[in-house]
Order: sequence, then structure tokens, then C-alpha cells
Amino acid sequence: MDPKLLDILACPITKGPLKLSEDKTELISKGAGLAFPIRDGIPVMLESEARTLSAEERLEK
Repeated sequence: MDPKLLDILACPITKGPLKLSEDKTELISKGAGLAFPIRDGIPVMLESEARTLSAEERLEK
């Protein structure tokens, strides 16, 4: 994932910042409590494709 792209992307729900997951397969929106998948290097920024973060994931920094 290109760091420049990450700088300009925002959560489509909250318009807040996104964080790249440790395994680099998802973009995390703590505000929305969602993880958006990255498929073939392309972030899928659709709420219907996102997974809900667990309570533990929401508390992590």
C-alpha cells in the first residue's frame, strides 16, 4: 500500500483517518469500528464489504 495513498484516503463513513493493519490486508477505521479489505493492492472502501472490528480490536491503539 502506497503511503501517499494512505495519507489521502479517509473512512467513507466518518471521514476520519484510516490505519493500515499490521498484516497490510485491511484499512482500519476506529471511528466507524470497521476494517476495509485491500484486494490485489486496491482498498475496497464499501461499507458492505467491510468487517466489523471486535471489541478487543476497537480498544487497541
